[in-house]
Amino acid sequence: MDPPVNAPRRAAYTAAVPARVIVLEPGVPTELLGGLGASVERRTTPGAGAEVEALIVGPETRISADALGRMPSLRIVSTCSVGFDHIDLAAAEQRGVWVTNVPDYCVEEMADHALALLLALLRGVVILDRDVGRGGWDHRAAGPLPRIRGTRLGIIGCGRIGRALAARATALGMEVWGHDPLVPPEQLAAAGIRPAGFEELLGACSALSLHAPLTPATERMIGARELALVPEGTVLVNTARAGLVDQEALLAALDSGRLRAAAVDVLAVEPPTPEAPAPRHPRLVVTPHAGWYSPEAEEEVYRRAVAAVRDVLEGREPRDVVVRGRIPVPRNPRSPGSAPRRPAPARVPSARRTPPEGRDADRPRP
Repeated sequence: MDPPVNAPRRAAYTAAVPARVIVLEPGVPTELLGGLGASVERRTTPGAGAEVEALIVGPETRISADALGRMPSLRIVSTCSVGFDHIDLAAAEQRGVWVTNVPDYCVEEMADHALALLLALLRGVVILDRDVGRGGWDHRAAGPLPRIRGTRLGIIGCGRIGRALAARATALGMEVWGHDPLVPPEQLAAAGIRPAGFEELLGACSALSLHAPLTPATERMIGARELALVPEGTVLVNTARAGLVDQEALLAALDSGRLRAAAVDVLAVEPPTPEAPAPRHPRLVVTPHAGWYSPEAEEEVYRRAVAAVRDVLEGREPRDVVVRGRIPVPRNPRSPGSAPRRPAPARVPSARRTPPEGRDADRPRP
């Protein structure tokens, strides 16, 4: 880690050179950063420079070790999202840069969106609508429509969002199973979730919802082998991370009928491009990474991401810490920002910080 910068030297430097705060997430209201004595810039790439002290990013912007190295005075990367797999955490820690996220701003929205997609698939809402739009009028066009009460739902990833979905599904009379190697079985049981092994859950549940973080261990955790284990006619929802599912295997399972229907709120490339289009299938529903969104959630995620930057620049430790950086030094030691620092939580391994649910995973967000 770089040697810490002492307060007198930092104060002398910042008195001469205004800080630069670079905003890479287009939705952030820059007026929230007023009063910092900093130059606020909107950019589409991180840029470089000794004066850059803070980055505010969304999940679409990757912050690599190389990018961090071009900003030697960087003090904080604040991400407007639950997930943080787009940031090189090891490089940030090595350089003494704080990394913060907003881990719980959209729990209700994500659970609501996952439930909405599950109900739409189970009751064939989208498929029936498409059939009517083509001139049909057949209540069997989507296949057998199961009764919701008694449907066995398997939740993979039982963080905040997974448990919130479980509560909603239980209220509808669904039988909820769950798998999460990082949550003790007794905690799952206390949430009304039957703990299960991964393959046990796949083989027993006719509805699946993914809420795991994207890590090397979970990448493509749902592929051809795993889909071969699910009951014929299962429905699958992924609102977490696109990388959890092998897309080609998903489409093949829809073709074969192993999956009756599927819905995704996340793609490998967002927004889609001509070179990487959104997947299409008659029994696939795609939403545009909207699970996180409500006006209330949007206001909260931007406000808290900006508050983390303000804390560090004014000499306080931020909340929602993913990586702990150097002890903050106020840009003006005599300013109100030099008030006593509030304690920050200890760094938590990244696999537990998301959903999203980690993150749960999420935008901006899962």
